Amino acid sequence: MSDRLTIAIPSKGRLREPSWSLLEASGLAPEEPGERVLIAHCRNADVDVLFVRADDVPEYVQDGVVDCGITGLDLVREREGNVDILLELGYGTCSLQAAVPTEDTATSLSDLEGRRIATSHPRLAAKALADAGVNAELVKVVGSVEIAPRLELAEAIIDLVSTGSTLRTNGLRTLGTLFSSQAVLIGRVGEAMNEERATLITVLGSVVNARANRYLLCNVPSDAVDEVTALLPTKGSPTVMPLATPGVVALHALVPANAIWQLLPKLERLGATSILTLPVERMVH
Repeated sequence: MSDRLTIAIPSKGRLREPSWSLLEASGLAPEEPGERVLIAHCRNADVDVLFVRADDVPEYVQDGVVDCGITGLDLVREREGNVDILLELGYGTCSLQAAVPTEDTATSLSDLEGRRIATSHPRLAAKALADAGVNAELVKVVGSVEIAPRLELAEAIIDLVSTGSTLRTNGLRTLGTLFSSQAVLIGRVGEAMNEERATLITVLGSVVNARANRYLLCNVPSDAVDEVTALLPTKGSPTVMPLATPGVVALHALVPANAIWQLLPKLERLGATSILTLPVERMVH
């Protein structure tokens, strides 16, 4: 049996490029495949990358064809794959939403009682409707679900939404989110956590964590350190170092990237100067 770890990633679609980018950023140095190549080898690790349809990744993993795989959580749940979620990857975010034509009077999922609903995710849609106690007829559609109401195939849709622009373009409005999804690393249920798999999770996780954070550096008046520390949305204490200028210290901390917008003006008001935020390459908790 080969000691090489095999990982399946989407061969095309919205998850293909970010998945490849994640492997590159992790330092695995995968060899760029040709247009029709189905497998690539990594130069810096005993890892082989297999390119398959995103829909098929859960089956490849649960059947033991590959050790791990990257695909959307929505596909894992829709396929009812017998797999473990090893790591959330932080990209490919989208949500399953119910939507109706803008002129429709429906305002909530319960208003879809007894209606025909088009969807390309019948299992997820059926579960969401059942959880809400709504009885409706599901019409499975492959392809552009958003056009179904216009063609009178259905009165509403349940489909994956990223930005909502496609809904608006097709004259639809959302009734709310039923399920949230993102790219995930999956493994076979009950598979032993060997050294290779543990290493892959740690290395990929370090990149995912790093992308979600920024390294903050700033100069802070000594008498404002407590206020600044209380303001920082971070776990643990920041690093505080004295400077040559009396009454001023340098403060270093890791902060969530999504907090930077609100954080910077607050730091300025507390007297912070020379504020820098830097990307982080690796971060292991």
